Amino acid sequence: MENPMSKETYKLHVVIVHHGLGSKVMHLAKECGISGGTVILGKGTAQNRILKFLALADYRKEIVLALGKAEHGKAFLEKITEKLKFNKPNSGIAFSIPVNQIIGSHYGSDARPGNNTSGGEKMDMYHSIFVIVDRGNAKEVVDAANESGAKGATVINARGSGIHETSKLFAFDIEPEKEIVMILVKRDITEEVTKAIKEKSSIDEAGKGIMFVQSVDEVYGIQ
Repeated sequence: MENPMSKETYKLHVVIVHHGLGSKVMHLAKECGISGGTVILGKGTAQNRILKFLALADYRKEIVLALGKAEHGKAFLEKITEKLKFNKPNSGIAFSIPVNQIIGSHYGSDARPGNNTSGGEKMDMYHSIFVIVDRGNAKEVVDAANESGAKGATVINARGSGIHETSKLFAFDIEPEKEIVMILVKRDITEEVTKAIKEKSSIDEAGKGIMFVQSVDEVYGIQ
């Protein structure tokens, strides 16, 4: 029997807000038909004098990751933009990323990728760049991105477990702490930004980290 979830279109909705607002974002998501999500603590790094997105340097942030149907996502992002006043500078930012496949009992195993026909405010103009490096190296990634035209980033603390990423202490494996740098840029400067990050952080060397780029089809909150 065909999985009924296979006919659904899903997207990952990413919302970055000031510390303490993650629960409100989750509440609004449920009101719009999105059943749940994950709240991650992060840090804003925007340093330009006129802050265009994300926040002031080193401000604490909450990143909400909510997976839901595309039809619910548009209503969710528009509601977030209205309720949290994303039209004002330094209020927050939200965007959607198409999902190719979802695996899990709640969603089924063959959900279709999202598309960019639902109509965000800045549709099809941006890329999200994710860079994972050892803790302490995020600053050089952010600096390289800013020097190449990016306006800021969000840094998330994490932990690595790759084959090149463990060391020994008294015969026990130690998994070093990581930093995930999330950067939103216009598509026309993506190549320049990723090249600068690669050159400054030597990320193409084994164990130095990893970088990947995702298409973004809806963006809210960028001034």
